[in-house]
Amino acid sequence: MASSTIRSITSVKPLLDRVLLQRFKPETKTSSGLFLPSSATSSPLPEASVIATGPGAPNKDGVIQPLSVKTGDKVLLPSWGGQSIKVGDEEYLLVKDSEILAKINESA
Repeated sequence: MASSTIRSITSVKPLLDRVLLQRFKPETKTSSGLFLPSSATSSPLPEASVIATGPGAPNKDGVIQPLSVKTGDKVLLPSWGGQSIKVGDEEYLLVKDSEILAKINESA
């Protein structure tokens, strides 16, 4: 069986209630140039940006339930779960909408 290679993340279209995310990379250096240890850059809850979403999954009556996030939203994730996807040097995560813990509202 031949393996396929994902050439561009824009070619990945999530199905049903799946959400494609890209985790934020923690800063490893301060603005003054000091390098931060990994213990100072690890977040207890990873943050990510929504890259793409599926259309939603049908409920028991067959009605499509819309997702709680949209492309461009910033979200908090649990430290477990999801399916990792690597495109070039970039890593993405495919999760169910219900696995997302919260949306981050930066205007508040």
